[in-house]
Amino acid sequence: MSTTSPNSKVLLLPLGSWEQHGPHLPFDTDTIIIDSVVIHALRDTQVDADAFAIAPTIAISASDEHVGFPGTLSTGTEALVQSVVAICRSASWSQGVCIVNGHGGNADALARISSALTYEKIRHSIWSLPSYDGSDMHAGHTETSVMLYVAPGKVQTDRIERGTIGDASALVTQMRTSGVAGVSANGVLGDPTTATSEHGIAVMRLYSTSLATHLAALSNEWLGGAQ
Repeated sequence: MSTTSPNSKVLLLPLGSWEQHGPHLPFDTDTIIIDSVVIHALRDTQVDADAFAIAPTIAISASDEHVGFPGTLSTGTEALVQSVVAICRSASWSQGVCIVNGHGGNADALARISSALTYEKIRHSIWSLPSYDGSDMHAGHTETSVMLYVAPGKVQTDRIERGTIGDASALVTQMRTSGVAGVSANGVLGDPTTATSEHGIAVMRLYSTSLATHLAALSNEWLGGAQ
């Protein structure tokens, strides 16, 4: 059990989502993945895990782009901004808040959150899952591979099917007006048919190492290194 006082810690606030992930992945895919990334990162030898307090993951966030797919839930951008800013404001006992984001649809909200927290002089940092050469966007090769590694029992492998493949920036532009349903009938952006747990291990290593590096830097900057 940690003996470090809460006011000597950095608060980690993970953001997931509850939205369709094609016919083969669960609604809480983003939450499962970001929770796993946090766990892996805190096990990294460069991170003093005792320096961090972990808040409950926000499991429903801004997923309006997935409207039209049954089961999806969304706070919308405005409500997410207000709730996250309020949570960070209430964490005045901490040495700062690191928002750990696992959902790409939160990008607009995160920009506004950062602006509001900066205005209120609330120490914060925002980390999101990094991309890599060859990654795809949603419920495709990347996410399915990670899920095959961290939660294989939740992947319905008999329902995996290829989705829309194209230029990411062009798809994002179109989705801003038509939503995911306007570019992909099955809600998949990418090709999950090629997913493997071995690739999932490599992607999780990329994610967790990136977050661990970020957390180690925050610990040094905000807490003066090891406690």
